[in-house]
Amino acid sequence: QVQLVESGGGLVQAGGSLRLSCAASGSILNINVMGWYRQAPGKQRELVATVTSAGIMDYTDSVKGRFTISRDNAKNTVDLQMNGLKPEDTAVYYCYAVQSFRWFWGQGTQVTVSS
Repeated sequence: QVQLVESGGGLVQAGGSLRLSCAASGSILNINVMGWYRQAPGKQRELVATVTSAGIMDYTDSVKGRFTISRDNAKNTVDLQMNGLKPEDTAVYYCYAVQSFRWFWGQGTQVTVSS
């Protein structure tokens, strides 16, 4: 089992920045992919950003140029730097990890962007 713990959410004004962090523990060998999803009220969960163990990154179009994902394989952490935040970025952000086709999730952290 992989346990994921997120931190760094909060309330910020539009145009501001936040940094989310996620730490993995437990059976952490061979975690292939880590990243972030988000879910806004009344909407489906949406993939925000991913990074593979080889460092290949991908982003959903709406955050490209504003968000940056980074991963530290030695520390088993994945961070999401969010700049230029918009009210539509308001959501609960969930860290996830994929290990041998098994998915693991964090508990979620709230990000609220005021206009």
